[in-house]
Parts: sequence; structure tokens; C-alpha cells
Amino acid sequence: MKIELVRVDDAFHFEGSGSSEVKVHTDGSPEIGGSNLGVRPMELLLMGLASCSAIDVVLILKKQRQEITDFRIVADGDREQEENTERKPFRKIHLTFKFAGNQLDEKKINKAIGLSMEKYCSATAQLEALATITYDVEIATV
Repeated sequence: MKIELVRVDDAFHFEGSGSSEVKVHTDGSPEIGGSNLGVRPMELLLMGLASCSAIDVVLILKKQRQEITDFRIVADGDREQEENTERKPFRKIHLTFKFAGNQLDEKKINKAIGLSMEKYCSATAQLEALATITYDVEIATV
């Protein structure tokens, strides 16, 4: 896998792309001179984790003919708070999987999430070596 990151302005706005050639914009916070023209790198890391699992879950649930009308994941990352370091890696990440749909089977949803988190999602495999990753599920019937 290979990506390219290109500086867009004279501050902290960057444009990244990979083999899909879709552009993603990142930027620094206004506190350091950023312009809010893109997501922060650590937000992008959480988005990558959530996206990886979301794709797995949707793929599995489509095969099981689950009728999902709304699906979202809220990722909440707790970062290192030590005073003596500039690096602030995630130590804990919690994902909340939120579903809505017609006659959703809670067992199938939980199984799909478990398979993603424990078997299929490469982003989870990468990050769980560094942070504790937990999740919960909310299901609303329509």
C-alpha cells in the first residue's frame, strides 16, 4: 500500500491520495496556525478504524439479508495525558455501533461486529497492539 501526501498551502493543509485516487484533506488546529480545511490526523486514524469495521459489518449483514436503514459508528479515543511528552497516542478507543432497520436480528449484528473486530479488520489488528479497543451496540427498530 502506498499513499502520497502533498502540502496545499504555506501552513498545515495537506491533500492525501492512495490507489483509489480519492482526495482526503488534513489540517492542523487553529491553535498552531491551521485553517480547519481538513480533519486532524488523529481523527483520520479513528475514521480509518471505524471505516474498516463498518465495511466488514455491512458486507456480512448484507449477506445475511439484514435490512439496515441507518448505520453509523461513533469512535471515542482517549489519548495519553502525560505532561512530559509531546506525543499523545491513543490508549483507549471505544466504538459505538448504531443501527436502525426493519426486523434487525441482534445476534447477527453482534456476530458481524465480533467477526470484524476479532478476525477481519486490519485497522483493529494494528491499533489493538497499542490501545485497548472496546465497543457497544445500539439497535433501533423502524
